[in-house]
Amino acid sequence: MSAPRTSSLALKEWAITELALDRGEQIVLLRKGGIREEDSEFRLRGSEFLLYPTYEHQREELVKPAWRDELRGLAAEPRNAVEIRFSHWARVDQVVEVTEKRAIAAMAPCYIWTPDYAEARLHWKPSSPLLVLLVRAHRLEKEQTVPLQAAYAGCTSWVNLATPVSLGASSPVLSDAEFRGRAVSCLELLRLP
Repeated sequence: MSAPRTSSLALKEWAITELALDRGEQIVLLRKGGIREEDSEFRLRGSEFLLYPTYEHQREELVKPAWRDELRGLAAEPRNAVEIRFSHWARVDQVVEVTEKRAIAAMAPCYIWTPDYAEARLHWKPSSPLLVLLVRAHRLEKEQTVPLQAAYAGCTSWVNLATPVSLGASSPVLSDAEFRGRAVSCLELLRLP
């Protein structure tokens, strides 16, 4: 599958999660929706999107101890108040609906958050399933920036950028074989007996 040439669609995700995706340590995203989502539910608006790094809500106690120093380092970095930096885009490989706590706990090796935090995502709005997105991250050859706009603020998952981002010569973070191996492992952990 060829890479898109540009993208205007961006998914907000914690900066620490984007770092884990960049290092190939994580290939899953957990979604139920932001407070200001339409109908308060997450809807997949595209299978390919930019990763918009966010810093709100990420706290040390919500990530596994091995990632807390990384989180402190990200929090200490100065942030640009007038531009958004994009360094990655992702392609959705699979979407799995999860309704059982045991499934989220079982797949703890697939994410950097604490199992308690992942389970809390499941329990928010208990009548809706938690969506587990298996995504393949791609690193841009050169970071791109776009002007920050007030319309991008708030607790929403998706942002339609006024300025498209050129994806140029991006490359997948994991090889085909590495990604497929991790995807199979995570899906096996999700399957309950």
